[in-house]
Amino acid sequence: MRITVFGATGGIGQEVVRQAVAAGHEVTAVVRDPARLPVPLSAVQVHTVARVDDPEALREAVAGRDAVLSALGSRGRKAGGVAERLTGAVLAAMEAEGVRRLLVVSAAPVGPRPADDPLPDRLARRAIGAILKEVYADLTRMEAALARSTADWTSVRPPKLTNGPLTGKYRTAVGSTPRSGRSISRADVAHAMLALVDDPASVRQGVGVAY
Repeated sequence: MRITVFGATGGIGQEVVRQAVAAGHEVTAVVRDPARLPVPLSAVQVHTVARVDDPEALREAVAGRDAVLSALGSRGRKAGGVAERLTGAVLAAMEAEGVRRLLVVSAAPVGPRPADDPLPDRLARRAIGAILKEVYADLTRMEAALARSTADWTSVRPPKLTNGPLTGKYRTAVGSTPRSGRSISRADVAHAMLALVDDPASVRQGVGVAY
């Protein structure tokens, strides 16, 4: 496939680029600092932008792509509307270029709670939700923008992220959250995103991923 990766130098974005290149996909990485890419520059098409919300730069980055994968979002507790704003810019660029498939990284607390989650998991979720309230509110608004769009989107919702290895062994739940799903590695989130690109059941759906 021909794919464009936003947030390509972040933890999940780097894994998406690395795994996509290894799978033989034609990858365009949208970056501000190419030196932070995890693979040799010769292996990817590098699209350097000063601002990720530059409409013309984004249109050029997504033109002719089969799919766009985005790991854009806040890197701290203060979201500042980053996910909503930048994802909105990506959606506008995709619509202008007639590109439909989009996969983004969200978070498990944005999705529905499993009805049978054990009490300790519910309490932990509530505590984390209070700490990261602003981040989750930003992601909720981002998902609302996805729902209003005409894109064939999928929102991938992991719980706590780790720097563990790629295993390829995790649970997914379309429209839900895996029961007692407490963590997953960034490498496996990237693996799930790439696996879901051509999964019709995940189109216009949130997908929970966890061990």
